[in-house]
Amino acid sequence: MDSPLFFFFRGVVGLSVCLSVVAAGALSAESQRIYRCGNAYTNQPDLTLNCKPLTGGHVTVIEGTRVQGPQAPLPNASAGAASIKVDAADQRQRDAQAQALLQAELQKTQKLQADLLREWNNGEPERRADEFRQSQKYQDRVTQLRAALQRAEADVAGLQRELSRLSVPVQTGAKP
Repeated sequence: MDSPLFFFFRGVVGLSVCLSVVAAGALSAESQRIYRCGNAYTNQPDLTLNCKPLTGGHVTVIEGTRVQGPQAPLPNASAGAASIKVDAADQRQRDAQAQALLQAELQKTQKLQADLLREWNNGEPERRADEFRQSQKYQDRVTQLRAALQRAEADVAGLQRELSRLSVPVQTGAKP
């Protein structure tokens, strides 16, 4: 029963099993090799991207956070800030403060506009000393003045529009 042929076949089978395990391990290690292709990591390298195999330690994959579904709305969330009532006296005080702030801004912007108009001189600002020889500098300054003047005019118009919205009298329901 224990013939030499039996030991031979048992040794061959054992050797072939060992070789197949080693070969499978080598193949799985090769298939699990990680490559760095620029800023991307992959196990399927692209020859055009000059991928380099990573050596040493193992790559750890950390899953990101999951997006949660829609949350149940709060009881008063649909009403928002519009549902908050403000006392009429407080609202008048806020409106007066807003109007005073807008008036101050309007005066400051009108003063700036007047200064720009004075410097603009009907489209022909006075040339500065360095602008007599360099006409491009003069043209650049004229262009900047024109843009600043247009901005100031738009600011004045916007502030006046906001002031007209604030100064609309509140109707009390009585007929005029």
